[in-house]
Amino acid sequence: MTVQKTVSSKGTGQKRLALALAALLALTLSLLLVACSPPPAAEDDGPATPGADAGSGTDAADDDAAGAGPGADASAGEEEFPLGATQIQALGGGLCGSPSYIAKELGFWEEEGIDVELVSGTFQQQKDGLASGQFLVTNGDFQFFPAVNEGLDIKVIGGLHEGCIKLLVPGDSPIQSVADLKGKTIGVDEVGGTPWAVTSVALAEADIDPGAEAGEVTWAPYDLTVLEEVAARGEVDAIAAWDPFGTQAEKDGFRVLVDIGSGNLFGGRYCCFLYASNQGIQESPEKIEALLRGWYRAVEWIAENPEEAADIVTDASAHEAYVASDDKALLVELLGSYKYHGSHDTANSVTAPYEDVLYFADKLKNTGYLPADLDAQQFVDKLWAEVDWQK
Repeated sequence: MTVQKTVSSKGTGQKRLALALAALLALTLSLLLVACSPPPAAEDDGPATPGADAGSGTDAADDDAAGAGPGADASAGEEEFPLGATQIQALGGGLCGSPSYIAKELGFWEEEGIDVELVSGTFQQQKDGLASGQFLVTNGDFQFFPAVNEGLDIKVIGGLHEGCIKLLVPGDSPIQSVADLKGKTIGVDEVGGTPWAVTSVALAEADIDPGAEAGEVTWAPYDLTVLEEVAARGEVDAIAAWDPFGTQAEKDGFRVLVDIGSGNLFGGRYCCFLYASNQGIQESPEKIEALLRGWYRAVEWIAENPEEAADIVTDASAHEAYVASDDKALLVELLGSYKYHGSHDTANSVTAPYEDVLYFADKLKNTGYLPADLDAQQFVDKLWAEVDWQK
């Protein structure tokens, strides 16, 4: 186009310029032909690379690389992960998140055809992620029930394991029971999280209103890793903590007021359920099923290999450790106590998680987090969903 414009702009000198340009074009073409000719074969280069042919070489490799653009990468990704990718909010530092860590690290989800990224976040972000479709499935406790009653469209689709949370006081505390916590300050990792919900149920059983507006207890959020320290300093009167931090505090001399792995209130019941977005169940059932299979493979593997599981969740060689603890013996002990899925006392009954959901719905009515006149049976029937995850 430039040449044409230049030629057309010269008026009476058009013929001369045309001849000059023709000569220049001929010279350029001859130079290009020389440059594009293959080089002469090198002498004594030795045998060719196995599998190479006359068309192979750097140019051919470059052409192949050029052909492997975004479309080719996407195709490879689809072939490796036919069910696509999703995120799971699981990076909270607690040992009971081990099924997620193991499913990720041992490639159980990958083998099911789904690419899972584990992320961290708050309970509010967890709820928002389920509502928006960012998260298809998440692991959580009955702290979701009030949000469900307010319209969060999620379903309980299974259970993972028994107790992993303790409510404790320093060894020299005058507090002897949950009933003594009235008027006290309780440290938790998050207001609205599972340790908070567990403690709320225990408080309600002792006729203490756990609601912030009632003022009968004060909730103090701290990072999970410093709860024992702030209690020892007297900044809080009691702490509710995930394992291994709760059990570590016990070993350091704290006294246990509530252990959700034992006792009449929580013992023998699932404490951790799997929640799925109802939209995800309707639109991507195969993804939900694949995630469940990955989780259930992980819990059975943990039950059979607690020592190896402890090694994996504390390994910081490739990334930050999932669980910050150097007490492997403690972790192995705890992992063996959770009665994961198939090793749960009642897990072989498909109704076991359902019955535990119903039990805790009734308990949350006592806390005021669910309406006192709520029909718990109707609530749970709406909340529960059967997912056929077995191939």
